[in-house]
Amino acid sequence: NRMVGRLCISVGLVGMVAMLAAPVEAQSDSMPRTLHGDPDIQGIFTFRTITPLERPEDQDQAFLTEEEVTSLEQEAVDRDVRLWEADARRTEAGGNVGGYNNFWMDRGTNPVETRRTSLIVDPPNGRFPELSPVGQTRAGARREYLAGHPADSWLDRNTSDRCIVGFNAGPPITPLAYNQNMQLFQTPDTIVILTEMVHTARVITLDGRPILDEDIRLWSGDSRGNWEGDTLVVETTNFNDERRWIPLGSAPAGTGSSASMTLVERFTRLDEETLDYTFTVTDLKTWTSPWTASMPMQRTDALMFEYACHEG
Repeated sequence: NRMVGRLCISVGLVGMVAMLAAPVEAQSDSMPRTLHGDPDIQGIFTFRTITPLERPEDQDQAFLTEEEVTSLEQEAVDRDVRLWEADARRTEAGGNVGGYNNFWMDRGTNPVETRRTSLIVDPPNGRFPELSPVGQTRAGARREYLAGHPADSWLDRNTSDRCIVGFNAGPPITPLAYNQNMQLFQTPDTIVILTEMVHTARVITLDGRPILDEDIRLWSGDSRGNWEGDTLVVETTNFNDERRWIPLGSAPAGTGSSASMTLVERFTRLDEETLDYTFTVTDLKTWTSPWTASMPMQRTDALMFEYACHEG
């Protein structure tokens, strides 16, 4: 089990923000900008939301009504109150050891401001594409193997259980459970994305250097970025095949990305408080077609905390 460590505030990160942050210059538009003229996308942003990645099967509409939003928000608040006030449940030897209590969870209580019923915007039905034939074969083989070999060794556990990558940190970043903050650092030729989950720092170069040789595979892939107008576009390849990224809680059991997965992320600062995050996943060895998700991230004054992951 993993425990959320919120004990040590990284003073070094705060100092780094101060060094990298450039004053916002007066511009003809309202876009915050750095001294070197690029949109200023720095800061700490939260991506917690109760909007699911995939649209529930019992919903046909793409958007919630204002009344539905209010009802869902109240349900989320009531759920937290109910769990906070519930009696402690003790485990028994040989029984279900359970999971974290609600103290550790940070799911949020609000749908995304767009009122969409899913974060997936393409396909238009808000759901994942069908698994490709090879994706179905891989998923079926994985399920069959794990049924008989759930933990023969550490290699049978997923990369989140092994504290290698964070299950909501991506890339791509997808909301789930807790530690749902990320921090952006920015210089003229480099962007750093620091996710609170497993405190992974992804360095994205903007200087046009070529991607790594295809034989070099990384847990978070190899990222290159460029500006398209006021939008930062990040393309990531060279994922490690053992990563088998899945959108936990959404994709069918056994599903996992392949080494051929490519990712395109778009970061657009909408205003002082909002960063639009949109990404497209292409992996025809898993899904029959690319799919795209989009969500606004909100700036927060909360600090980033160390995540203390305990393998096993």
